[in-house]
Formats: sequence, structure tokens, C-alpha cells
Amino acid sequence: MTVTAEAPPRGRTAPDPMAVVLVLVLGSIMITLDTTVVNVAVDRLSQEFRAPLGTIQWVATGYSLALGAVIPSSAWAVGRFGARRLYLGAIAAFGAGSLLAGLAWNIESLIAFRVVQGFSGGLVMPVGMTILLRAAGPERLGRLMSTLGLAILVGPLAGPVLGGWLIDEVSWRWMFFVNLPVAAAVVALASRFFPRDAPAEATPLDVPGLLTLSPGIAAVLYGVTTGGDRGAFGSPAVVAPMAAGGVLIAAFAVRALTARHPLIDLRGFRDRTFAAATGTLTLFSFGYFGSMLLLPLYLQVVRGESATMAGVLGIPFALGSGTAMQVAGRIADRVPPGRLVPVSVATALAGFALFTAQLDADAPYWGLCATMLLMGAGGGATMMPAMTAATRGLARDRAPAASATVNLVNTMSGAIGMATASVVLSSLMSGLVPGGRGGALQAVHGLGPDGRRAVAEPLADAFQHTYLLAAGMLALALVPALLLPRRPARRPDRR
Repeated sequence: MTVTAEAPPRGRTAPDPMAVVLVLVLGSIMITLDTTVVNVAVDRLSQEFRAPLGTIQWVATGYSLALGAVIPSSAWAVGRFGARRLYLGAIAAFGAGSLLAGLAWNIESLIAFRVVQGFSGGLVMPVGMTILLRAAGPERLGRLMSTLGLAILVGPLAGPVLGGWLIDEVSWRWMFFVNLPVAAAVVALASRFFPRDAPAEATPLDVPGLLTLSPGIAAVLYGVTTGGDRGAFGSPAVVAPMAAGGVLIAAFAVRALTARHPLIDLRGFRDRTFAAATGTLTLFSFGYFGSMLLLPLYLQVVRGESATMAGVLGIPFALGSGTAMQVAGRIADRVPPGRLVPVSVATALAGFALFTAQLDADAPYWGLCATMLLMGAGGGATMMPAMTAATRGLARDRAPAASATVNLVNTMSGAIGMATASVVLSSLMSGLVPGGRGGALQAVHGLGPDGRRAVAEPLADAFQHTYLLAAGMLALALVPALLLPRRPARRPDRR
């Protein structure tokens, strides 16, 4: 798709790029905040809906899967509807999904409305980038991109704290209702400041690919989580969705290798740098983002902390990640990825190892917070350089498809890791408390103070062993990271 900007209508001045980026920051903060705000609510939602962890985690996993699934279709949608109109529609739909999620009457309806949020929220970031590129000149793009990066820092910092406070003092429903005034403000401001554009020639949309990949992954994850809840992976209710998901994923792979405009161009993996960077992101995201549910649950279930305190204690992780992301983004142009990314992955791995080693029922919070800074810093310094390395050496006509592939793989890997971690944790916890097979979280809350103290140490061991899965995936990510180029990349052919 060729990006062209219309001249402003007669009597109307060109849009102020800084005003445009500030509106984009507000919209992006809403999306990133909603990605993290639910993590501290898992324990409360499990009690509210009397559902096991394997089911509750779909509130986060369903959102992430939908968020990633819609990213590859964003280029087609911009060409079909226009960037400004699509952005306004996505924000309005996200607000509507937030309203419905806040009104959910059971866990099934909440998961469905979170998927609605994910489908609309997944369009906000890529479409916003298109709007920014059209509004900003090359001489101001770097500074504006740094401003846009505020959303990546503020959302993860504020989300868990705000969510915890709303859960403790108001209601879990306000985690979603709080988006409504923000969405209304973004729509009003975007209508005023965003440049008008017209639909252009649309990039062909791979509909068969879209209808096989995400449903295939969701079906496999549903089978895995159902098997974890039931403690039996051989039943038809588990085998059938896993088999169906495997067939859909295989069909997607065949389609991706033969279609002219596939949803994900698997042929890009022939490029060594792209394959190494994407492999690093796949393994790293599985462990790093897959563990995001664990910390709030540990603090609430094992340590008995409130949701608010669980959010506050997670600040070092988000602070380390956001700060390191800003620093790494500035040095990634000067330091080859083969030198920067392995060090960053090793830093995160060291943080996870130190955190896991001290994780018990009485671990000092200062020690946990110190290692969380290390975990977050390693993660923040890994993501952007690895994503940049995946697309930097590609020709201009291949870069958009490669960027969409990297973003999709990153989001999907995190969702799969989150579902896997919840299954492992549920399986480990289920035999530790009476009635745990029906839902360990509810069973723990059914114990009295003495009963909870009696199982605190075994429960901490369950969290410790689950964190070992995340640390193992980070260790595996070092292998492709070491295959990244250790010399400055040549400038790609831009023809």
C-alpha cells in the first residue's frame, strides 16, 4: 500500500504533529493499560465467577490472541477505509467492548467481550503509526517516536496499580468502565487534530489465513487448558479441540507457503537474521510475557496481599522494562544486535533465576523488587533491538510484511506462554489444598487463616516451579540470539 497524505482542505492548516502524537499517546496508553490491568484481577475474578485459573486466564489470553490476530489485517483495513476513519472506529469499538466487559454476567461473556476489545485494540497501534508517519516530517520523526514510547512506559506502570485500587475500593467492573471517558476524549481529539485522508489501493487480505491461524491456536490452547483443569489429557473434550487446532495451523502453514499475499510470509524465514530475531522473540516472549500472571497471583494467594499492593509491588518490573526500552532504542542503531540482544536476554535470565531462587512464602520484598528491576531491564532491552534487527536488512517492499509477522509472533507467543503457565500452575496447586481439583484458587480462599498459613510454603513452591518454565524459555532464547549479526548491518536495498 502506498502511503500518501492529502493536502489540507482550503482554509484549514496542516495538522500539528505534536498534537497528533499526544492524542496517539492517550489512545495507546488506554490499550497498553488494558493489557496489564487484568493481571491483578485474576484472583478476584476467580472468586467472583467461581471459575478455575485455566478458565480465568482466557480473560487475558483471549484479549492477547485477538490483539495479535488483527495486526496483519491493519494494512488492508487502512487502504479500504482510510487511516483516520479506521482509528476513530477502532477507539469507539474498544470503548464499546469495555462497556460490555464491565457489564459481563458470567465468565463466558467476559471472555467474549475481551475478545471484542482485543480485535479493536489491535488496530490502534499500527494505524496510529500510519497516521504519525503521514503527519510528521523525517526531521521530527525521531523525537515524536520517543514521545509515542511514553505509552509503553506509562501503561504497564499505571495499569496494575489502578486496576488493584479499583478492585479493592470500587469494583472489578470499573477496570473496564474507566476506559469510557478516555475513549470519548480520544475520539473527540482525534476528530479535531488528525489529518483527513481517503481510502487508497488496499493491500490484498488473506482471508483463509486469517480464519485458520488464530482459531487454530485458540483451539489448541483451549484443549491444553481444559486438560489442565480436568487433570486428564486423553478425554475427547481435550483431544478434539487440540486435533482440530493442529489441522487449522497446518492448513495455515500450507497457505502461507503458496499464497501470493499470505497473512504471514513464512518465506521470510529464509533470511538468517530475520529467522534468528524472530526465533529469539518467540522463545523470549513465551517465557517473559507468559509469566506476567504469576507475580500478582503469588502476592495475593501466597502472601495474602491486596490487589492494590500487588500492583504497587509490580512497579519495579515495569519501571525497569520501560527505562531499558528507551535506552536500548537509542543505542540499537550503533550496537549490532548480535552484541546487544544476547546480553539483554542474559540479563533477563539472570533476573528470573535470582527471583526464582528466593521465591518462598517469606521472601523479603526488597530482594524480589531488586531482581524484578533486573528482569524488566533485560526484557525492555531485548524486545525493541530484536524487532528492529528482524526488519532492518530487508528491502522496502518486504519490510511491512516482515514487521506484521514479527508483531504477530511476539503477541501470539506471549498469549501461548500465559496459557501454558496457568496450566502448569493449576496442575501444581490442585493437589495442595482440599478440593483443589475443582479450582485451586477458590479452594485456597475457602481456607481459614491457619489453613492458608499451613499451605503457604507448598503454594510458593508451585509458583517457583512455574517460574522455572519461564526461565527455561529465556535460556533457550539465547541460542537464536547468538546467531544474530555481530557486525553493523549493510544498508538495505530501498528500491
